[in-house]
Amino acid sequence: MAEELSRRSKLIKYLVAEFNSNKRFQDKFTTESYGKSDMDVEYNYPDHLEAERIHMENFEMEKLTWKDSTSRWVVLHLHGGGYVGAMRKHYKQMAGLYSEVGGGATVITVDYRVAPEHTFPAALEDALTAYEWILDQGYSNDQIILAGDSAGGGLAMALVHALKASWRKLPAGIVAMSPWTDVTCSGNSYKDNFEIDPVFGNERSELVFENPYVGDADPRDPRISPLFGDFYGFPPMLIQVGTDEMLLSDSISVAEKAKSAGVKVRLSVYNGMFHVFQMAGTIMDESKQAWAEVKRFFEEI
Repeated sequence: MAEELSRRSKLIKYLVAEFNSNKRFQDKFTTESYGKSDMDVEYNYPDHLEAERIHMENFEMEKLTWKDSTSRWVVLHLHGGGYVGAMRKHYKQMAGLYSEVGGGATVITVDYRVAPEHTFPAALEDALTAYEWILDQGYSNDQIILAGDSAGGGLAMALVHALKASWRKLPAGIVAMSPWTDVTCSGNSYKDNFEIDPVFGNERSELVFENPYVGDADPRDPRISPLFGDFYGFPPMLIQVGTDEMLLSDSISVAEKAKSAGVKVRLSVYNGMFHVFQMAGTIMDESKQAWAEVKRFFEEI
């Protein structure tokens, strides 16, 4: 997808870069709010959507239901944030988009535990608990779509590795937006895109380098870095990533490895795009295209 960026897309990309390069804003965002959940923040969903809080033993979830929907899908939505950022308000908007492109799908957004207080395998345990909860509600595994961005995209793949290891039935598919699949940061793009990435570039943020979620575990454990696992038997995957991301290699390498294992994978690389550009929703051409592609993925599987 090598189209020239629109004027609006260039502006949004510039604003993203400006925010992430402004240390005053960055420090305030990180120290005062990043680890605090926005699950309790009120969000004005459209009238046809109904939100319900689900209290689990170690974490919270929000169930988003499309009223009078006949959709067979339920989306297990795993947010990003480098395993140190809790659920943010904009993920409520993304949940609504997943419901829409899923033809009225039910969406379960998981506010899983995060580091540094909760290291591996806390996030994975919470994702697995949420998956089991969905099954207990009467859904079958082939009705479940895992969806996640950044660390959430990696967590979705890590969950499938964990399910495979315990001989559990796997979900119907995975939607991964700019997934973080290699916490060892071994891909070429970590170096090649270091100076152009508008989100993570030009600094060695702990969101990416030496992330506290790993704790004492092996960072090459597939349940932390899915790239290093065996993808045989994985469900179909849609992977979206931007050319200007430091995490570009994570998507390309996983797609290649999964395809070599016989997995049906669609890898879409968006020219000039930044990390999780899909958050722009309908205000940018590239993000609109990405969500339309997610819609087709639901329809195809």
